[in-house]
Amino acid sequence: MLKLIADNYLWFLIFILLLNMTQRKYPHTRKKRLATIYIATLLMIFNIIIVVILTNDLNHYLAWPAFILVVFAGYIFRDRAWPFKRHCVECGKKLDFDHVLGYDDNLCSDCYDIRYPEEAAKKKEKAKKEVVEEIKEPFVCPDSVEDINWDEWEAEEKCVLAYVVKDDKVLLIDKKKGMGTGLVNGPGGHIELEETAIEAAYREFTEETGLTTKDLKYRGTLRFQFKDGISMIGYVYFGSEAEGTLKSSEETTPFWCDMDKIPYDKMWEDDPMWLPRAFEGEQFDGYFIFDGEKMLSSSLEFNSDETEEA
Repeated sequence: MLKLIADNYLWFLIFILLLNMTQRKYPHTRKKRLATIYIATLLMIFNIIIVVILTNDLNHYLAWPAFILVVFAGYIFRDRAWPFKRHCVECGKKLDFDHVLGYDDNLCSDCYDIRYPEEAAKKKEKAKKEVVEEIKEPFVCPDSVEDINWDEWEAEEKCVLAYVVKDDKVLLIDKKKGMGTGLVNGPGGHIELEETAIEAAYREFTEETGLTTKDLKYRGTLRFQFKDGISMIGYVYFGSEAEGTLKSSEETTPFWCDMDKIPYDKMWEDDPMWLPRAFEGEQFDGYFIFDGEKMLSSSLEFNSDETEEA
């Protein structure tokens, strides 16, 4: 077994170096590029020990302490040797290969564009220049979510919602202005260019309620396509802390509502479909088509596992 490892070590090293070269094309990938070097170094140390054992005809069981030592070293320096994650630390979405291998922030494409708006703008501009001639047809929104390719779908507007549940009450708002006027909703609003989604959630919560909170956690993502062409993605956060005095704003009037008296009949039509289960701790992904305030089609996916928030 040791001879097999020693004979094939070079191939492992070549594979890791190829990964390292691939990482060069991704911006903000210094930490992950160093990680592949750390991994290659640990493997090299283990291989050197194996070669020493084979060359001096030592007991092959000596490779086990060497293996344990290398694993222990990897564990001690795990932050440097293994910064790779499979899910976005911001919204919990599963990362594609590029964002697992590169991009130190471990963000999905949407969240990465939110954190680095200048790069997102340059990327869009570059894509436009590469298109020599493109005939754009008028947007026609289908009536069913099944007729939309959500993997290629892009939201023009990015928003957040923040629900705080405390003492068996949830903090809601009456919408006085803007989209959804006259409806009840959770505190929230648009994500500014310089913000991450969680930063926007804290800011919007305070602006619309006058209160502050510190423990918001990601719970789910909502995707809305409207018949008039508006497309919107919303990241939903839940918390249990709120301090301060309720204060109305130009757009909202906040109020505490008993959990068993939530006015679903005065809320957006999609809210009763996911909000009760979200209160129970389930994570979700929602897809909806609306014509104004009327819901035409919907699809929901639930997952009870919680996503760790950075």
